[in-house]
Amino acid sequence: MGFDPHEPEQRRRLRAALKASDVSIGELWLNYFSIGGAVGEYEVEAYLQGLLSLPETQRDLLAMAANELIDRVPRIHAPYSDDLTTSDDLTTEAEHGPDMDDQQSANQESASQERAGQENADQGRSQSASDNIPGEEEPG
Repeated sequence: MGFDPHEPEQRRRLRAALKASDVSIGELWLNYFSIGGAVGEYEVEAYLQGLLSLPETQRDLLAMAANELIDRVPRIHAPYSDDLTTSDDLTTEAEHGPDMDDQQSANQESASQERAGQENADQGRSQSASDNIPGEEEPG
């Protein structure tokens, strides 16, 4: 097993990918071992720290194991206009609340209902006040 000049760069990129996707060494090793990796967890950790060299086949199995784990992590992407459908709009509203325009419409409707309720209450008070005017009695 000779020294591969690309090994340090492969190690650095593997460490960066693991860190960016928040994959632990234990998770990496378990997946690596399940797909046929031949070295133990301590050796994988030593390799990632630059203390141990691994054969190209084992490094590639580590890369494959890491990529499988990274691919399992859901990623957020910016949608294209063709990606959006009516059902997506409803889902977005349910998850994130109504749009600002919808919120303003709801606030205006609520204020209108409140004013209408106040007007009805005012009319009720003035009606009952006119019922109690002295000298005017209802026919009976």
